[in-house]
Amino acid sequence: MTTRSSDVIDDAPEAAAGSAPSATLGGEQKRSIEQIMLLLFITVPFLALIAAVPLAWGWGVSWLDLGLLVFFYYLGCHGITVGFHRHFTHSSFKAKRPLKIALAVAGSMAVEGPLVRWVADHRRHHRFSDHEGDPHSPWRYGETVPALLKGLWWAHIGWMFDEEQTPPDKYAPDLVKDPAMRAISRQFALWTAVSLLLPPLIGGLATMSWQGAFTAFFWGSLVRVALLHHVTWSINSICHAVGKRPFKSRDRSGNVWWLAVLSCGESWHNLHHADPTSARHGVERGQLDSSARIIRWFEQLGWAYDVRWPSRARIDARRAVGEGGSRRRKKAPEAA
Repeated sequence: MTTRSSDVIDDAPEAAAGSAPSATLGGEQKRSIEQIMLLLFITVPFLALIAAVPLAWGWGVSWLDLGLLVFFYYLGCHGITVGFHRHFTHSSFKAKRPLKIALAVAGSMAVEGPLVRWVADHRRHHRFSDHEGDPHSPWRYGETVPALLKGLWWAHIGWMFDEEQTPPDKYAPDLVKDPAMRAISRQFALWTAVSLLLPPLIGGLATMSWQGAFTAFFWGSLVRVALLHHVTWSINSICHAVGKRPFKSRDRSGNVWWLAVLSCGESWHNLHHADPTSARHGVERGQLDSSARIIRWFEQLGWAYDVRWPSRARIDARRAVGEGGSRRRKKAPEAA
C-alpha cells in the first residue's frame, strides 16, 4: 500500500493498552455505550428530518426557528470544516490557543463524535483513501452497481458501527498528548447537550412559551443535526463516487458542486485529496468555499497564522493530464 500525505501521522508506534490517557467518550471500555448513543444520534434527528417535510408544508416554519437552524448549522459545519478538518487533521493553519479551543468546541457541537476519534478516522482515511484500510470507501465491495450501492451505504453510515476502531494513539498522538484537546474530546456528551439545548432555550425565551421551545428544538436541534450529518457523510460517500476530477490524486475523490454551500466548501474534494494541507479547497474561479474565507478572516485578525494558501504554481502542478499530454489549465483566483 502506497501512502502519500505529509499531514498524516502514520509512523507512530501502537501504544500499549492503558499507556496513554483516553481521549474518547468514557474510554475504550465504554464502546457499547457509544454505539447505543450513536444509533440514537443518527435515527432520532433523521426521523425529525423526515417529519420536517410535511410539517413545513402544512404549518410552515417561523423565521426564528429557521434562523436558529441556519445559525447552529453553520456554527457546527465550520467547526468541523475549519476546526476538526483543516486545522486539527491537516494542519492547514496554526491557531492561537483561544481559537484552537473555540474550534474544538464548535466542531464538537456538530454532534459527529469526539474530536480525537474524528481526527484519527480522517487521517486514516487519507492514508488509505479508496484502498484497503480506508474506513469509509464506497468502493469497499467492488465496482458493480450492487457492490457500489452497498459501498455507498457503508461509506455514508455503516462504517461508524464497525467494530474495528482507528487507534487514536497512532493516528492522533498530538491531540492525545494535549490536555485541553483531550478533555474537550472526552466531554463530547456535554457539548452534544449544549448543542441540542441552546436552540430550545433561545426559542423559549424569545417567545416566552413552551411551544416556542419545542419548535426551536425540532428545527434548530433535531432537523439541523440530521441535515449536517448527511451533508458531512455525503463527502465520504457521494464525493468518492461521482464528481469531476481535474486534479491528480491516488483515489476517486471528486468535486460535487451542488454540495459546496451546504458543506462549507468541503465538496471540492478532488483538490483536497490532491493537496490535503491546502487551506482552500475551492481553488477555481466561482468555487464557493466559506471555510477558506473564515480562515482568511482569522488570519487578518491575527488569530491564525502560517496558513497554507495554495499558489497558482502549486495548483497547476497538481492538475490532471488531459488529452495530448497537456495539463488542463485554468486561471486560479487569489487566496481567500
